[in-house]
Amino acid sequence: MKKYFFCGVGGSGMSALALMLKNKGYDVGGSDRAYDAGVNASKFDVLKNQGVALFAQDGGGVDEHTDVLVVSSAVEETIPDVVKARRLNVPIMKRAEVLADFLHEHNGIAVGGTSGKTTTTAMIGHVLKEAGLDPSVINGGVMLNYADSLGMGNVLAGKGSFCVIEADESDGSIELYKPAVSVLTTISLDHKPLEELRVLFGDFVERATVGAVLNADNADVLALKNRNPNVLTFSAAGGDADLKAENVAPVENGVRFSLDGEEAFLPVIGRHNVANALAAVGAAMQIGIPASQALKALSTFKGVRRRLETVGVTKKNVAVIDDFAHNPEKIAASLSALKDYDGRLIVIYQPHGFKPTKIMRKGLVDAFDRGLGLDDTLIMQEIYYAGGTAQKDISSADLVRDLERTGKRVHFIPDRKAIVSLVKGLASKGDRIVVMGARDDTLSDFARSIFEALS
Repeated sequence: MKKYFFCGVGGSGMSALALMLKNKGYDVGGSDRAYDAGVNASKFDVLKNQGVALFAQDGGGVDEHTDVLVVSSAVEETIPDVVKARRLNVPIMKRAEVLADFLHEHNGIAVGGTSGKTTTTAMIGHVLKEAGLDPSVINGGVMLNYADSLGMGNVLAGKGSFCVIEADESDGSIELYKPAVSVLTTISLDHKPLEELRVLFGDFVERATVGAVLNADNADVLALKNRNPNVLTFSAAGGDADLKAENVAPVENGVRFSLDGEEAFLPVIGRHNVANALAAVGAAMQIGIPASQALKALSTFKGVRRRLETVGVTKKNVAVIDDFAHNPEKIAASLSALKDYDGRLIVIYQPHGFKPTKIMRKGLVDAFDRGLGLDDTLIMQEIYYAGGTAQKDISSADLVRDLERTGKRVHFIPDRKAIVSLVKGLASKGDRIVVMGARDDTLSDFARSIFEALS
């Protein structure tokens, strides 16, 4: 039995792959600095309950019987697990390399893009599941339809021939994937410069062996139409496309739209989710599932955790919302969705990564400037640092100063207790408090603590 050891097993992508391999019968163990620190204990309890052996990140989990050490792109060479593997000549593979091998063993559907790929991956997985195809799905977020799947909800371990994955572009690993179907949601400024993204995503579209699904509302995505001979395009904005949403109307518990005269309902809020749904319909059509069948399946889609997820509503009708939005496009989409409904916004945003924040500085400022009203409030925490050798030459305070010039109500508050105190003083009936940010698993705990403080 092949033995895998995951260094950083608690990460969303790493844990999903570890659970998938364990479910497929492999010997799987791992370590994580958060496990050593006693952070996110419930996550590690799930891994242990599913049979993943956990070790301190001191090299003790790697031995001569380890066949592969799996690392993420963020793992440093100095970590004891890596040092031990080098000394024992244990092969070291990136997570993406292991995931690519798994994908290529199946009829693979890979979802790429700078925004919307986690939700779109979940939607496609749900459509295939409802169609009786019993897919395997490896995702970067918790799929609420399958929140109890293997105890974590970021993976479905099906016995069918199809596999759906979220394809990450931030570390360039998307270049490893050669799926049957490539789905491309958006191209916008994120972790990498646009020029580099256009190359990565263009090659991704070209490598699809059955066909591609492309967002016609994004000019950079549409420009790749000729990179594959079998392309389906979609538009949620009423543009010229093979799949065109019409009569888009936000309602209290979701959004309604029509496709080719057929009425559809999506039980998650946000016009941007119509685009994600059309991408899922296109992927389904590329493998022979009719659009009508896909739309019916999506009417029971529950969403993805931390995608405009309501933590709770207080007795004074103040809603607390947990959201993954972190780049300009995601932030703009979330704010737009929230502005479809009445009430002030109090947004608490934590950027992540010093280099990405520096690259996205203008875009982030513009997104908040356009998306927030004069009565809304933005509170910024300091940039989240996940380790590594990043040059810390930018601060959230720099973005706050930029936004102060626009006349927006904005604060730089690094201390979370001070944020809670300010929010308690600001919040009134009908307000919505939104915690935004990525990579930091404690943000969800922070959102819950705000709700508890207001309840």
